[in-house]
Amino acid sequence: MKIVMVASESRPFCKTGGLADVVYSLSKELAVLGEDVSIIIPFYDSVRRQLANEPLKKAASFKTHMSWRQQSVDVYQVNRDGIKFYFIENQQYFERGHIYGDFDDGERFGFFTMAAKEFMLAKKLYPHIIHVHDWQAGMLPCIIKIDEEARIKFAKTKFVFTIHNPAFQGLMPKFTLGDFYNLTDELFDNGSVRFKDQVSTLKAGIVYSDKITTVSPTHHLELLTPEGGMGLDSVLRFREWDFSGILNGIDYLEFNPSNDPQIALPYSDKNLVSGKRANKEALLKQMNLKPNKGPLYSLVTRITWQKGFDIIFPAVEELVNRGASVIMLGSGERQYEMQWENLRSRYPDKIGIYIGYSDALAHKIYAASDFFIMPSLFEPCGLGQMIAQRYGTLPIVRRTGGLKDSVICYDGGNAETSNGFGFDAYSVYEMKRTSHYAFDVYQDKKLLHKLMKNAMLTDNSWQKSTQEYLKVYNQLIK
Repeated sequence: MKIVMVASESRPFCKTGGLADVVYSLSKELAVLGEDVSIIIPFYDSVRRQLANEPLKKAASFKTHMSWRQQSVDVYQVNRDGIKFYFIENQQYFERGHIYGDFDDGERFGFFTMAAKEFMLAKKLYPHIIHVHDWQAGMLPCIIKIDEEARIKFAKTKFVFTIHNPAFQGLMPKFTLGDFYNLTDELFDNGSVRFKDQVSTLKAGIVYSDKITTVSPTHHLELLTPEGGMGLDSVLRFREWDFSGILNGIDYLEFNPSNDPQIALPYSDKNLVSGKRANKEALLKQMNLKPNKGPLYSLVTRITWQKGFDIIFPAVEELVNRGASVIMLGSGERQYEMQWENLRSRYPDKIGIYIGYSDALAHKIYAASDFFIMPSLFEPCGLGQMIAQRYGTLPIVRRTGGLKDSVICYDGGNAETSNGFGFDAYSVYEMKRTSHYAFDVYQDKKLLHKLMKNAMLTDNSWQKSTQEYLKVYNQLIK
């Protein structure tokens, strides 16, 4: 089967969040199974730097038209892990030192979507499946199906659209239909792409794709409700029979405590206790924190309202006063970054923070910690809790989205199966209660090690998830 992924980011070349992990890991697993997989992403300046010493093959050159704009486009190819990566070049749009956050993001990714279409036409790349991810490329099924010539050439191609984060809906003014995508206002006027009185590329992906997925079974159900759908519930209910939730996995080669070169001492479930101890001691020293016999709680996260910081801070202060250490790695909203700085200034021996991102430090944190804090207001899937489990670190989560699907919460009577802790109500009280309950369990070493071993042995690999995606693909092309 020939499959093309179209997304705004993909490991190992560019990443801001879980989207990049999913695109790459799913593609890699599909390639292992013998599928012909390609990934189309922008040629960001960060990618160019990574590939500076590699011979780049030019895959195509052509012109893309966006209303009055005419852009010359070069596409470069690199093969990696059995996957063909195609990078769409445009220095004006993609060489800015970052991936997202500009006023013209709609135009930037409108160009990317138009260029992805023109590239496949120029390359005569007509796959069985085009798998589109999130709002950035959400218009792709629409612009192919609306264009009569393209529709004929892609007659045997089916579209799958995956919603990774429904909070980002690709909202733009009505004029962008013609200005970016060479489409008429009819698609807005008849409601096909209209959402909140604007054009929504996320809605376009839902309406024009043949199958829609999201990244966990629980989030699939949440999106169908007025409370969890973020306004999309009516649109998704219209496509309910073509909509499903498939839980993400993690890359077991990258996240493997038994041979991870980035941690102080590799370990397995056989030497879990000594391995965790050695890694904790090394990390506390690295972060200039006092040696501590109490538990180590950690966060590796984007610092944003979605991740539950309003209920995290009161709990963290109580835990530190009780005898815990806390380490946070992440960046994001300034108000929360300042709160972390304030906490560290008051507890410099107990709280360590790193504003930014370090892959090496993230691995060390997963390996060293006893508990991983992730009480999100909403979480389509989440990967941090799965990585934590892989390293024998017990997640503390709010049971929403993929957190509910991946964490079996200890309640005092299910030690044989539990691999974390959790609560339902989004409140300071529940966050405090659950994190203190984990502290209590920490003092029962036999129980603690049983739960940690359960976490390590949890199967969060991509193998099962990939089979689910293959079922979706095969349903479309049979």
